[in-house]
Parts: sequence; structure tokens; C-alpha cells
Amino acid sequence: MPVYNPPLRDMQFVMHEVLKVGDEYKAMPRHAEVDAETVNAILEEGGKFASEVAFPLNISGDEEGCTLNRETHEVTPPKGFKEAYAKYVEGGWPALSCDPDYGGQGLPITVNQCIYEMLNSANQAWTMYPGLSHGAYEALHEHGTDAQKKMYLPKLVSGEWTGTMCLTEAHCGTDLGLLRTKAEPQADGTYKLTGNKIFISAGEHDMAQNIVHLVLARLPDAPQGSKGISLFAVPKFNVQADGSLGSRNPIYCGGLEHKMGIHGNATAQIVLDGAVGTLVGQPNKGLPAMFVMMNAARLGVGNQSLGLTEVAFQNALAYAKDRIQMRSLSGVKAKDKPADPIIVHPDVRKMLLTAKAYAEGGRALNLYCGLLIDRELHHPDEKVRKDSAELVALLTPIVKAFLTDNGHIATNACMQVFGGHGYIREWGMEQFVRDNRINMIYEGTNTIQSLDLLGRKVLGNNGATLKKFGKLVAQLVEEEGVNEKMAEFINPVAYLGDQMTKFTTELGFKGFQDPDEVGAAAVDYLRVAGHLVFGYFWARMAQVALREIAAGNTDPFYQAKLQTARFYFAKLFPETAMLMRTARGGARVLMDTDEALA
Repeated sequence: MPVYNPPLRDMQFVMHEVLKVGDEYKAMPRHAEVDAETVNAILEEGGKFASEVAFPLNISGDEEGCTLNRETHEVTPPKGFKEAYAKYVEGGWPALSCDPDYGGQGLPITVNQCIYEMLNSANQAWTMYPGLSHGAYEALHEHGTDAQKKMYLPKLVSGEWTGTMCLTEAHCGTDLGLLRTKAEPQADGTYKLTGNKIFISAGEHDMAQNIVHLVLARLPDAPQGSKGISLFAVPKFNVQADGSLGSRNPIYCGGLEHKMGIHGNATAQIVLDGAVGTLVGQPNKGLPAMFVMMNAARLGVGNQSLGLTEVAFQNALAYAKDRIQMRSLSGVKAKDKPADPIIVHPDVRKMLLTAKAYAEGGRALNLYCGLLIDRELHHPDEKVRKDSAELVALLTPIVKAFLTDNGHIATNACMQVFGGHGYIREWGMEQFVRDNRINMIYEGTNTIQSLDLLGRKVLGNNGATLKKFGKLVAQLVEEEGVNEKMAEFINPVAYLGDQMTKFTTELGFKGFQDPDEVGAAAVDYLRVAGHLVFGYFWARMAQVALREIAAGNTDPFYQAKLQTARFYFAKLFPETAMLMRTARGGARVLMDTDEALA
């Protein structure tokens, strides 16, 4: 059976020692009273819930899956899921970072990100039920009418109701301009929606009293394409004027997808048969509200893979210390045993350190993005808010794609550490691999994220936002450039930062002549950008560790951080050279291939 221990020490290190969130919060009136003691206490309790309540249901939930009653269209999640959710609501966890005006606790997003990382490590399939509600909450909070906010937000914040995003249809995934679901205006100001949606995570269940579906649809006079999309709030049960639940709305589950992973989550085919809904935002202006949901979901998906990377690493490390196999190439290490633990072998250590480096680098990036959102929402300085919004927009596709790709690499590597046992279900490792695989696909495939980064976020404003991140790198280089002990961490980041400008300009010029050049280079480009960001945070973490060691701190945590940083820069970061070379290979070898793909 797998194990999970919440990585509280590393979370505290990133938040308090690297990002110094306490100082950041003091500049935000909303969070000025949030101190390290408060944060640590919340994380400790969240870790207990994740490890003691959600984690024990992970394997059983995967084996049992969800059950659809085809007569009633009701879905029953795996045994224990509903009870765990009731404890989650009772503990006030859904309200953690939500607006106090609607019953939320108003705590920082960074704290919420830590809680969700631990929940994703414990049980991604279960965590998606409350997790999807955050996207619905964010969209309604920003774009809903006063009546919609009053009706839905308190219940979403409390967790009494959950939310979904109903975007995809069978004939269109990312290309939402092709969607066909219709919304017919009614005399009372509501709309009746008819159509079919697929791949709706947490789309039907009995864990909450009601489900608020946010549905994309077309009005009768809507223009073609993405300019004709509107967004509607469509509850599972109609809500009465006094807030009580009324009749069953004709939006129901027509089938459950049979999936590779996340079996414990109800991925539903949703049928709308004249379901009553209300318009969110303006007619034909559904995309802005949709992207509020999508951007929240993309950061959430990166967090899912971060959680799986961490738990896979923990289990692979424990196994490698215990499993004996052959002798070390450099001589016997365990003289009292017939063979040495496999952790003595260089390639086993490489697999373990790959997962560790990607987990800890991903945690730093994930929490930095949470801090950027806190600044964007609550900092009193308008320029800080604007700059933070631009940076988090730039980093969102990197969080989604780089962290999930890394999760794929890491979970597979950790399964490999187990050898044949990794392929056996009872150890839990193959489930981590299967569960992670969806994260590279949904909420916009990683190729879509790459196109978004290079085409829209970088070339779209001539690299202006990328230069803002480049200034952060330059500040660190200026601060530590003459420190010999930091050279092994600073020099690679400084070199790549300089190369990035030339690399981006070159791709932009080629893309101007032939747009396929952007498509051909985008995936490689995002991974290079991901390593630049990771390199920056690994250098910052090494900086803190070196200062603590120089000050006489003998906590082995800091030596471990330096060792992991050295591994990252020596074995993972150099991937950027290959990626830039393949990106420069151009589009011709891909597009001039009609015979090869005939």
C-alpha cells in the first residue's frame, strides 16, 4: 500500500524563506493579519485531512469507480467519497480563500494552493469534486449579476453546492466556436438550453445538495464562431426565490466516460433538454467569463500533477531504501545483507532526484503564481496589480503544461523504480501514472498551452511580459553574480536568459513569414521557458540554503536543497540546448510530409 506524508517543511520553506509571504501580506490590507503561525497551523490541519481522510480512499475509489443509474440518471461516487466531502465541508475548507462577503474566510490564494496540492497528492479524483467548484465560483464572482451572486455564491463557498464547467461537445474540444448547444430566451428573462456536453468532470454526483453547471451555448441570433458564445448558469435543481431547492432541472447525465484514470471522478456526458438557465455576463460575450474558469482550472491542473509528482516520489524513495538488488558498482554498501538497497545505483538516484527536483521546483512556481494572484486581487498599488496580472497570465500556460509534462516524466520514473512491482496495482504507482495522464490533455492540451504562450503571451505583445520576468532574472544575477558559491546556479540561468531574447526574436521573425513555424516550435519553446522559470526559482532556493548554511544552520534540509539544485542544473536544465535546436529545425520537416503521412 502506498503512503503519503504532507511536505509541510518544504511548503513552509518556499512560502516563508523564499517568497517571504508574510512581508507580502503586510502590504495587502485584506491579508495584513495573516502571519506564519496562522499559515502553518492551517497547512498542518489541511495535511491531516489529506493524509487521513482523502488518501485512504484513493485506491479503493480507483477500483470501484462511479455508478450511473440509467433510469434516474443519478451517479453514485465510490464508497466513502460522500462522507469525506461532508467532513471537508464541515471543516470549512471550501471557503478558505473565498470572499468574506459570501461566507468565505478570505485567506490568501497561496495558502489554498498548498491545501490543494496535498489533496491532489492524496486523491486527485476526489479532489476534483470540490476543485471544479472554484472555477464556477470565480466566474460568477467576476461576471455574475447581483441576483446570481446572491443565489449561488454563498452555497458554493460553503460547499453545500458544487459547480462544473460544461464547455466541450463531441464534435469540438478546444475549438469552442463550433459548439451547437442552443439557448432560447423565455418571457421571464430565463433561457431554455438544449444540447449535449461531454467530458464534464464531477458532472453528476450525490455528494452535494445541488450542482451549478456553467454552460456555454448559442443564442438564436448569435454570430458564427467564438464571437457567438454566451455563458449560462444552469442548476441541477431549480432554485426558488427564497433560496430553497425546487423542481429537478432537465440537465442530466446520459452516460459516464470509461477512462484510463481518475476513475473515482464522474466524467459525465451531460444532456440538456430544455434546462432552465440564466445568462452570465453579456449576450455573445461568454468567452471572458469562460477564461476566468479556464485560467483557474489550468493552474489547478498544474497543481494536480505537482501533487502526484510529490506522492510518487515519496513512495519510490521509500521503496528504493528498502528493496535490495545486486551490489553497488563501487563496492558493497550493505555488508549485513545479501544485496544492496537499490538506492545505491546511480540511475535509481537519477529517477528519484528527477521527481524530487520537479516537485520542489513546481511547488515554488505554483506558490509564486498564487502570490501573484493575491497581489493582483488585493495589493493597493495599481501598478503592482497590473504587473502581477500580466506575469500570472504569462506563467499560467507554463504551470499547466510544464508541470503536467514533468508529472508524466516523474510518475513514470517513480513507477520504474519499483521495477515489476510498479506495474502491479496494489503498490499504487501505476494509478499515479494513469491519473496524471489526463492532466496533459484537459483544460486545453499542452500543445494549446504552448501555442498560447508563444503566439499570444510572448509574440502577441512583442515579448513585453517576458521581459518583465527577465528583469527578475537579471536582478537575481546582479545580486549574486559575483558570489562564487552561487556560480553553478546563477550562470546557467543568466546564460539562458540572454539566449531567450535572441531565440524568441528569431522564432517571431520566422513566424511572421510562415505561421506554421510558430506551431512547429511552440512545444519546445514552452519547455525552454519552463526551465528558465524553474532555473530562476532553483537559484533562489539555493541562495536561501547557502545563506542559512553560512549562518551556521545545521538543519540537513538546506544541504538536501543544495544537492537537489545541483542535480537539477547538471542533469535536467541542459535539456534546453536540445530543445532550442529542435525548435530551430523549423516547420518544413513537419509540413512537407504528405507522402510520409499518406
